[in-house]
Amino acid sequence: MARILLIGGHGKVALLSEPMLVAAGHHVTAVIRNPRHEPAVRATGAEPLVADVETFDTEQLTNLVSGNDVVVWSAGAGGGDPERTFAVDRDAAIRSIDAAVAAGFRRYLMVSYFGAGPDHGVDPGDGFYAYAEAKAAADAHLRGSGLDYTILAPSALTLDEPTGRIDTTADAAASVSRADVAAVIAAAVLEPATIGRTIRFNAGSTPITEAIRD
Repeated sequence: MARILLIGGHGKVALLSEPMLVAAGHHVTAVIRNPRHEPAVRATGAEPLVADVETFDTEQLTNLVSGNDVVVWSAGAGGGDPERTFAVDRDAAIRSIDAAVAAGFRRYLMVSYFGAGPDHGVDPGDGFYAYAEAKAAADAHLRGSGLDYTILAPSALTLDEPTGRIDTTADAAASVSRADVAAVIAAAVLEPATIGRTIRFNAGSTPITEAIRD
């Protein structure tokens, strides 16, 4: 069993992953910004914790993450406002990574997206540009942090039914269900074979537990 702090606990993927993590025997604390979301989070078996990571400095985030074994970053500004996108998806994410280092534990999972990286290719005039830049910076900071990191990079998210199967070998993004992304989070949390890796994936034909070990 691990003590898991899941940041962004009311997101669609997070709400699907929380009951899976709880069912696996983990103690899950789900960080949310809006107290009205507490009942939905509690219904998953996770313990809601109201905190605005956008405004927390590194010291406050260090206090937040202390006492846990794993941080899962599944938060996001939701697009639309570039300033807030950089504030959450880049700056707050980077502070949370530094907080994990300061707190002295090793394991950190980042939920990113399939095309993230300095060569993301998104035009500066595109509304997606700020998110692409923010995720590239946060992912790079995590890779250089010294933490036992895993970056999970799903392709376009759908509301399809879960299959329990993914493809981690494709060169191009396609799509994958949110429920299968949630299952990948749950499977990867304590899987040593995922440490130090960026795992890009689409829906596919390989069972998740097998796919993430390759």
